[in-house]
Amino acid sequence: MKGAVERRAPELGRRSMVGNLAAQGCAVLVVFVAGLLVARLYGPEVLGEYALLRIMPWLTGVVVSCGLPLASAYFLAGDLRDDPRLRPTLAVLAAVGSTAGALLWLALVPVLDRFFPGIPRWQLALVALTVITQLLTVWGKACCQGRADMRGADLVIVAEEFLFLPAFGLALLAGLRDTGAVVAALLGGGAAATATSLGRLARTGFGRHWGRPSAPLAAQVLLYGARGQSGNLLLLVNLRLDFLVVGALSAPAVLGVYAVASKFAELMRLPAVAMHYVLYPRFARDGPRLAGQEVRRMLPRALALTAALVPPLLGAAVFALPQLYGPAFRDAVLPACILLGGLAFEGATAVCTAYLFGVGRPGLTSCAMGAGVAVTVVLDLLLIPRFGAVGAAVASSAAYLVTAVVLVALTRIAARPRRNRHEYGIRSLRTRAPARPCRLHRRRARGPGGADRPAPLAAGPSHGRGHSA
Repeated sequence: MKGAVERRAPELGRRSMVGNLAAQGCAVLVVFVAGLLVARLYGPEVLGEYALLRIMPWLTGVVVSCGLPLASAYFLAGDLRDDPRLRPTLAVLAAVGSTAGALLWLALVPVLDRFFPGIPRWQLALVALTVITQLLTVWGKACCQGRADMRGADLVIVAEEFLFLPAFGLALLAGLRDTGAVVAALLGGGAAATATSLGRLARTGFGRHWGRPSAPLAAQVLLYGARGQSGNLLLLVNLRLDFLVVGALSAPAVLGVYAVASKFAELMRLPAVAMHYVLYPRFARDGPRLAGQEVRRMLPRALALTAALVPPLLGAAVFALPQLYGPAFRDAVLPACILLGGLAFEGATAVCTAYLFGVGRPGLTSCAMGAGVAVTVVLDLLLIPRFGAVGAAVASSAAYLVTAVVLVALTRIAARPRRNRHEYGIRSLRTRAPARPCRLHRRRARGPGGADRPAPLAAGPSHGRGHSA
């Protein structure tokens, strides 16, 4: 076991975290450039709709598939990774989940008019294709993660964001404008990202030596995915419920301003996401005991890392946002600063979540995320109608803090070292306490005839030294 852990360390160690951090940084930079282009060309309204179009199709696919990407990474890193039934079972679940998600999106098109008033229904119907492409892309990326192919996962992370830009350029050259260009770019870029993700799996041998799909194994995967996805879904509610509430209760321009503030503040999450991305399969491979030792060692370091990033990002928010996005987005500075304060604890959240997922206890994360969601819902409804983007930032920051505190408490309980009673008994025999010194005058054992008569031989040997009668 020890040798196996040592062989995995180079694959899922510090170098993997640095590489994933670089990939996450490139992806965020690409999203920033894409958002900047949309904002400069078409203003805050189209930018707000673009932000929702990136989130809602992905959310639909992941929820309908019962958290398949999360479960795929866990099972491909765990004890069943060499089972020939596992990979075909995951592939069938991915195909079924993406198709069901697209059909659900089509059924909800009349309801989606509330969130996308500027997009025709036929364009919203086409967005159903992005449900398929986004789920398959994320699933392929999760499979790379679970198989310790961090280079492949990093490639997909960058590709799924970067490929929007050339697709957007082609849409503009074709004469499309406004949301039509955005929808076309999401369709084209999503198809290219799916080809990249599935192509990486094919290149690394994901389709070799398959067995038959297994219904019991599929049920096991879906059960774990549903348990884990409940926590991820609650986390997403903490991260994105404010978007939906701002979009429903405020003007699209307010949503565009808040989207800029939120995306800037989430730069804080880059180191945390990189740590979580690498530690999750590493903890799953190491087992609960070694993972518990690692999480106790890493937790204070991760918290210190994200807290140290707050001051420089505060200064950057004050000076960079108005210069980059223009005077119309000056109101994004204060919400961004508030969100940065709440995200200062994101390092602890990431490490604790990776540990609980990796040791097969994703339900505990749902408890912590549920506490954060309760804070989010109450404060969003109280603050957003009155304070707009600033109220949404305050609600989200409070939810981040509550979630981090509960997660740390649950992780410390789960990772508490348990005493091995058998091992303790052996140790106590090896380190036996010295015998008590014999007293010179000991009371004679009482026999049947009283204190002055010795006990019979049938009573057994005496534990002390006998004296002559």
